[in-house]
Amino acid sequence: MTPAIEVIKVGPAVTVQDAGWSGTLASGLSRGGVADTFALSCVGALLGQSDTAVLEMAGFGGTFKFVNNARIAIAGAGMDVRLDGSALLNNAVHRVEAGQVLEIGAARTGLYGYLGIGGGFVTPRFQGSASTHRGAGLGQVIEAGQVLAMGVDPKPERVGLVLPNMPKSSAAIRVVATAHTDLFSTQVRVRFEETVFTRGAAGNRQGVALESGESFALVGGQSIPSETVIPGDIQVPGQGAPFALLADSQTTGGYPRIAAVLPCDIARIAQAVAGDELRFKFISREEGIKIERADRKARAQLSKRCAPILRDPAQMNDLLSYQLISGAISGESE
Repeated sequence: MTPAIEVIKVGPAVTVQDAGWSGTLASGLSRGGVADTFALSCVGALLGQSDTAVLEMAGFGGTFKFVNNARIAIAGAGMDVRLDGSALLNNAVHRVEAGQVLEIGAARTGLYGYLGIGGGFVTPRFQGSASTHRGAGLGQVIEAGQVLAMGVDPKPERVGLVLPNMPKSSAAIRVVATAHTDLFSTQVRVRFEETVFTRGAAGNRQGVALESGESFALVGGQSIPSETVIPGDIQVPGQGAPFALLADSQTTGGYPRIAAVLPCDIARIAQAVAGDELRFKFISREEGIKIERADRKARAQLSKRCAPILRDPAQMNDLLSYQLISGAISGESE
């Protein structure tokens, strides 16, 4: 464990997160972990490591001074990132020297940005996870004055790489039926698919409101007994406006669930900001399983999609610090 970063200034919602918990629903603890699991996969691919703890920054980052040399990777929401005043690429892995200052500003696109470090942030774990769950009083909310530590970096030379930008999808978010879906009439389910929702202002890591002006209330549905719920479930409270559950959702609920979002599509809801449009499309359980398997395979191949950052020499003030030619040999070599 090595001191890595001194927190100079930090936004109000910066926490340590990883993939979250598994097998804890029966104990009343939801999955938790990062709101955007794809962004976590990108950080891992860029750094060349897995099961890493990262900083999740909701809306705004902070100012961080490096105590030791390190590698960092930035993914998720598009944020203004600067190292000693020079802009850094998002979705890329960079080398940072001791004494340098990293500034991460407001999110320009999306909501949740992620900062990973070679070796991962070393923080206390509960039930195998370093994640922060404010409702359960677990984990670490980052505050100014803290010094964060990192583990042993497995690939210190893996720097200067970027993942291609993933275009923002405008396709409908894919959902499957729940145990309650058939309680809603065919007309209501069709209207649910045809409706263009907007991400409401009400929302956090537990879930977000889906606004449309339409009511999807289930007649007599409020007598449903409380059952297990998970991230991705779309509940319909009594007033009829759906609510999509996210990483820190409760583990049980009595509202009827009209649909459940595929795990690989949950990040699209989590990264939506107030006013963003969202549409939904029902697919079969079999199709959903096929899509999820393909998504897991694609995430496992992300490291192979990392490519060297192409720099403009005109914007490289410290040109001599870059290795512009490699593999050189003498003229007498064969």
